[in-house]
Amino acid sequence: MKNKEAAKPPILTKLSVPKSYDVLADRLRDAILDDMEEGSRLPTERELVDQTGLSRGSVREALRKLEVEGLIKPRPGRFGGNIVSRPGNEAMAHFIAQFVRGRRLSLRVLQETRETIEPALARLAAFHRTDDDLQRLREINEQLASPDIDRARFAELNIDWHNAVGAASGNDLLEAFLFSISYGVVTATQNEKYDTEQTRADAVRAHSRVIEAIAKRDGDAAFRRMERHVKATRERVRSQEESELPIAPPDKI
Repeated sequence: MKNKEAAKPPILTKLSVPKSYDVLADRLRDAILDDMEEGSRLPTERELVDQTGLSRGSVREALRKLEVEGLIKPRPGRFGGNIVSRPGNEAMAHFIAQFVRGRRLSLRVLQETRETIEPALARLAAFHRTDDDLQRLREINEQLASPDIDRARFAELNIDWHNAVGAASGNDLLEAFLFSISYGVVTATQNEKYDTEQTRADAVRAHSRVIEAIAKRDGDAAFRRMERHVKATRERVRSQEESELPIAPPDKI
């Protein structure tokens, strides 16, 4: 009996063909990021269908992806359409919030992240701040010192102050990341155990000292003072560190 001829390996393997709307989204994304000015208008759906030969459903799906990424904003009306938008802090915050939720990250992770980046941002702010940045920091801290604001408003203003330090740093990437971990999650600092008169007074005083160092362009002092401030915050919520971070309301991300 003759031996059967050995089976030959297949010439081809399984192919993974990208979806048409993913291809279109990739091409439009490249055009937006590399060639188009913010505020310019993409071709209409009908024009994209005619130009690409794709179905209207595929075109709409591609545009939906770009909208989620924050690269276009629909504008209604006769002169509307899909308007090019540069990626903003909110786009990063959206994806950071998904990451936090998917990984079920704890408050400890957030606090460790803050301790790592916020002192560095304060140092950079001392080097790069403008007079407008200083005014913004002082105005927010004055509002925080008001005895009449409620817990939710104090928490919001406190976040605004820390993000204002990020904005003063002149580092867009670190600023956006700080914004993301501030607004992408709701921290335990808004509960009644943390929000006391003493805690508020300590926060306002710590902010004032950081502002003083930033105003003097003393980067080392700004770093040390911000580091002490965020570590003190962590100590106040130490008992909750392993609790899972809740996600912020949709309007915050």
